[in-house]
Formats: sequence, structure tokens, C-alpha cells
Amino acid sequence: MERSVFFVSDGTGITAESFGQSLLAQFSGPQFIHHTLPYIDTPEKAIKALTLIKETHQQENVQPIVFMTVLNEEVSTLLYTSGAYMIDLFATFLPGLENELGSHPLYTVGKKRSTTTSDSYHRRIEAVQFALDNDDGARFRHYEKADIILVGASRSGKTPTCIYLGLQFGLFAANYPITEDDFNKGIKLPESLRPHKDRLFGLTINPGRLAGIRNERRPNSQYSSLRQCQYDVQMVEQIYQQERIPYIDTTEFSVEEIATRIMDQASLIRRLK
Repeated sequence: MERSVFFVSDGTGITAESFGQSLLAQFSGPQFIHHTLPYIDTPEKAIKALTLIKETHQQENVQPIVFMTVLNEEVSTLLYTSGAYMIDLFATFLPGLENELGSHPLYTVGKKRSTTTSDSYHRRIEAVQFALDNDDGARFRHYEKADIILVGASRSGKTPTCIYLGLQFGLFAANYPITEDDFNKGIKLPESLRPHKDRLFGLTINPGRLAGIRNERRPNSQYSSLRQCQYDVQMVEQIYQQERIPYIDTTEFSVEEIATRIMDQASLIRRLK
């Protein structure tokens, strides 16, 4: 069963999205359709969001779920008339904290960002740009700047994981797809990666799941065939084992879970401290 989930915020929506996805990951029944609505900070924008939520309710004939981080009372009041199941993060947690801390919250939009240092913020921006510039083995010469280099078969989750590592943790993450051209040279690490072997981390995935992902990009092609996916996964895993490269299976994990497990296994958490 499909069910729409809206992440509504008067800021970027990252807080609502991160918290909401963490909660939804505990449920395996419905197939959630995500809609992120950032910068809903005026009544006019709230009415447009309200219309979309109500239309979705009518089309799907099931109550949408809304995770909300909105401080403007007029905007939040409008959103509460949507008929959706509302999870208001600020209304849930701020009163208890106010009572515990004995002080009133500032109710300032985007205040989370001001609690971080300017250096930390700029590093994250640079890290995301680094991930985009060094996607799919684009620039080997920049690998010496990488905190980690993700390797694996095409479409195994490398790119979104690199971007998440940059955005959330300020890690400079590059990625390199190991392809059939590399396999033709034998079961060995591509020469361009060998100088950076100590920073490599591998991703693998169930071949059936990989075939489904590839079919969305290139339907009915050799690239997306189950046979090709089985071959690609088998070869990359042999390289990992032969070269003693740590790796994880991404099949059942979200991007957030993949990133956390990588940081743990690669000892990147200690590097951040």
C-alpha cells in the first residue's frame, strides 16, 4: 500500500525529513511516497501546501502523514486544517524543554544553523561540492584530499552516500564505479585507486535489487539484466576480499544507515572528534 508523507518546514526541511525518515524506517508495511515542502513561511505558501496535501488525500483515499517544523503560528494553524495525521516536532518537544530549562524558546527560524561554527558550515558546503566534483571516478587527481573513497558496482548507492557524508558530517567523500572494463584487466584493484587503498570502502548489493534500480535508468538493457548484475556484484566482492577492502551490503539500508555504518567501520567517527 502506498501512503504519502509530507515534510513541511519554514526552513530547509532537513530536520523534519531526517527525523521523519528515521521514524518511518521502523515500518516495513506501507510504501511511503515522500514530498518535501521547504520554506513554507507565509500564509500564502501554507495555503498552496494545504491544497496539495488535501488533493493527495482525495486521490489516494488515505490520510497523508505530515512531519512539520514550522514556528509561525498562523502558518502552522493553517496546516493543521489539512486533515492529515500531523507530527509537529516543535510543538511536541519545545514545551517540555522549556519547562526543564526554565527559559522560553527563541522561536527563531533556522536557529539550528546558528549553533554551529562558521567553519563547520563552510566545510560541509565544500564537502558536498567535493562529492559532486568527484562523482563516478571523474577526477583521480583530487583523491588525495578525500577522507574516504567509496567503490562498488554502478548504482549500488555510492553517490547519495557521498553527498550525505558531506552534508551531515563534512567528510570529503569521492566515489569510483568498478565496471566491466576494470574486470577485463583481471580481479584486481584499478591502478588509479591503488595509491589510495587505505581510504577505500566498498559497497555491495543484492543482484536482484540492483537489477531493479538499473532498470529504472536503462530498461531492458544488458546493463540492467539480472545476469549482468550478478556478474558485477560477484566480481566487486572478489576484489574486496582479495584486496582486504572493508565493505557492507547496502540492500536493506537507507542512505543514513549506510553512512553511519561506514563511519563506524572506517573509524571516521574518531577522525571527526
